[in-house]
Amino acid sequence: MTQDMLKIDIQGDIAVLTMDRPEKRNAMCDQLLEEIDAFFSKPPAGVRVAVLTGTAGHYCSGLDLSEHVARDAEGTMRHSRHWHGVMDKIQYGGLPVVSAMMGAVIGGGLELATATHVRIAEPSTIFQLPEGRRGIYVGGGASVRVGRILGADRMIEMMLTGRKFGAEEGVALGLAHYAVGAGEALPRAMELARKIADNAPLSNYVMIQALSRIEDMDKPGGLFTESLCAALTQTSPDAVEGLAAFLEKRAPSFGRGR
Repeated sequence: MTQDMLKIDIQGDIAVLTMDRPEKRNAMCDQLLEEIDAFFSKPPAGVRVAVLTGTAGHYCSGLDLSEHVARDAEGTMRHSRHWHGVMDKIQYGGLPVVSAMMGAVIGGGLELATATHVRIAEPSTIFQLPEGRRGIYVGGGASVRVGRILGADRMIEMMLTGRKFGAEEGVALGLAHYAVGAGEALPRAMELARKIADNAPLSNYVMIQALSRIEDMDKPGGLFTESLCAALTQTSPDAVEGLAAFLEKRAPSFGRGR
């Protein structure tokens, strides 16, 4: 399946999404955002995990400033809120998303990456939030998603100076979970996607929905929510299958046919 700017390759229960604007380092424009939105609004039936990457040696270089549309304050706010809605669909839509990153992971590209659940960086990866050096401010969710990974103090320094971080630094800071060799991000992403797809769908869904929200709760609320999640998953058919597989010394088969 191919849209104009997003290639979609369904490989069994894994969907590989490739941002395809090589001449723009896969910079984000309204059309590409809408194509990403369309996929995550209604993922194809049977897909359990998505892998998100870019073409021609780059993940996503942020907003395409050459296609910048002048908006008034209200229009800018609404555009930003639309970004938030799309990023929320990626983070909370229930489909685990693995990012295979290389080259530019800049501005809106970093906002996109931090909405995904597993992030893998090749040596060429550059993490940057250059908005502050351009007289603007982030609008696609970085204040929350990147800010919670780095902490406000480090994010302020990053934005004030336009500082760039590489793959190894990104792992140390939490912007990436894995640093791999050149050309290895997508193979590792597919390997991890396979592991994730073999998990119980309900437990994957609950992990995605619960953990970042528990982070926002007070301790009693978080512990109670944990108990509800445990009750939901541990009484499911997949929990029965998981226990049976353990006792029978075999790999479990979760949720097949449902």
